[in-house]
Amino acid sequence: AGFAGETLVDELCEKLSMDPLEFRLLNGAKEGTRRITGQDFRRVGFLETLQAAKDHPHYQSPLDGPNRGRGVAAAVCANISGPSAAVLNLNQDGTVSLVEGSPDLAGSRTAVSMHVAEVLGIPVMDVHPSIGDTDSIGFTAFTAGSSATYKTGWACYEAAQDMLRQLKQRAALIWDVSEDDVDWSESQFFHKSDPELQLTIKQLAARTNATGGPVVGRAAGNWGGESPGFAVHIVDVEVDPETGKTQILRYTALQDPGTAVHPSYVESQLQGGAVQGLGWALNEEYFFNDNGQMQNTSYLDYRMPISTDLPMIDTQLVEVPNPGHPTGVRGVGEVSIIPPVPAVANAIYNAIGVRMNTLPMSPGAVLEALWEKG
Repeated sequence: AGFAGETLVDELCEKLSMDPLEFRLLNGAKEGTRRITGQDFRRVGFLETLQAAKDHPHYQSPLDGPNRGRGVAAAVCANISGPSAAVLNLNQDGTVSLVEGSPDLAGSRTAVSMHVAEVLGIPVMDVHPSIGDTDSIGFTAFTAGSSATYKTGWACYEAAQDMLRQLKQRAALIWDVSEDDVDWSESQFFHKSDPELQLTIKQLAARTNATGGPVVGRAAGNWGGESPGFAVHIVDVEVDPETGKTQILRYTALQDPGTAVHPSYVESQLQGGAVQGLGWALNEEYFFNDNGQMQNTSYLDYRMPISTDLPMIDTQLVEVPNPGHPTGVRGVGEVSIIPPVPAVANAIYNAIGVRMNTLPMSPGAVLEALWEKG
């Protein structure tokens, strides 16, 4: 759908003599836009991402030379939620043991630990996660649909809030005051009537046995909503009309991840998704014999992109927090797989004037399209 839709938009822009990003800015989804499913979008960052792409040095730079073309494409992925659970145990040295049910894909273990650290005001290194242990945690749904940080991060956030509430009770007990007289700010509890009285989580942890025993934060729920994420990609290619080979010269991926919990991990997700999409665009294909047996059954024969095939993929995060999540995150991993195919197709058209309508856009397919064009 992304391939067909975004190449069609490119054809429309050509007929209207409009800049492809300007066209998308005029028609792009925003808060209140009605979707095909009937719901309205909440706050999304599509227009901001389009504007960032239009202003990006890559898009603003000239592209000189024969048989070279630039293409753009945009995409959205709804990204799903689901049930998940988390348990936090406060250790007497002030560290926190986290047990959660999502396996570690693309750094989600770190991202959900950062949710805990942010709420409790402790270093993330003091959060010790144990992941994917279904024998010791409540039910957590599959890790798919770019949902791990969304749903399990939410569970960890709520478990940390639960722990914070219990620690507030412990501070009130130590000071012999009402809970209403205890406040939390800048990683410590303080007495509202006597601000000189302060307790850090580490200090409270050392006194748990004297104030009622272990402190365990828990959360479980079917976390609702969704986290639609938008991406815009820009690609420059050079096509050899003699061989049909398409060379990627420059690539930039821009995306609204909501709140980027761990920015370098998010950027890696954008790069990995772009590489996978470029593989689909240019190389990856199944071959079968007359008996229906697959012939390229190993990575020796299945042509995935390698490092020498691609330039460094530049990234830009356009953070527009998701109002449907307590920390503002959106799904990240799958959105960036979608734009590369139509972006490359649009770039090939701008390079040699032929529309590619089949995948992969391999050298043979490009040559065939050139022959048909005459």
